Amino acid sequence: MKNATLESMRQMKLGGMASNYEAILELPVNQHPDNHELIAQLIDAEELYRSNKKMNMYIRLSKLRYSASLVHIDYAVKRNLKKEQITKLADGAYINRSENILITGATGCGKSYLACALGNQACIIGKRTLYFNLNRLTEEVALAKTDGTLIKWLNRIKKAQLIILDDFGIQPLTQSVLLIILQIFEDRYEKGSTIICSQLPVAKWHPYLADPTIADAILDRIVPNSHRIELKGKSMRKGSKHLS
Repeated sequence: MKNATLESMRQMKLGGMASNYEAILELPVNQHPDNHELIAQLIDAEELYRSNKKMNMYIRLSKLRYSASLVHIDYAVKRNLKKEQITKLADGAYINRSENILITGATGCGKSYLACALGNQACIIGKRTLYFNLNRLTEEVALAKTDGTLIKWLNRIKKAQLIILDDFGIQPLTQSVLLIILQIFEDRYEKGSTIICSQLPVAKWHPYLADPTIADAILDRIVPNSHRIELKGKSMRKGSKHLS
């Protein structure tokens, strides 16, 4: 009967319950929980199992550039990075409020690592996250246009609760790519959050976007409702994993 129950749990894809119940069966009978405690324990085990499964799936699908964690962030004074600010962002409330994070600083100062750490944290708390390097994003736009999947691709981005746009400002953008980026921010306005990493200070984003009308529209959707992090200090690339 116990084996039949285990098999039923597995067939119903209750992996957490099955593993926990199997562990309980291996205990001496006098250590088995009573009925009410057993039910509560099995439900808790299944909830934890599903939460971890969802988290691991989100981390895998996010395609984050670095396997980064907030616990490994360097808060040295020279970096101009306050632990209090990052701690407030760790609970993901900014995502619930559809707020953005703009991370700027010189090359190698840790922008990408910090963004990936925030992205990893978002996955841990159950927020669907996607990472894009701007160069790769332009390639994906071109490919989606060619094979006719652009709308599907845009809808995928729209559904993500958090997207990370890295290396913003490094290469010139064509008019068509600018329009796609505008569409992305239009779709996500007050519905999702975006983390942008750039070597350019925010004040230089408007001239970088070249087309004044499109630049106004894009920046109006991302800058006002944002948290700004301006990293400073020397490059961390040598002898450090906190890259950017």
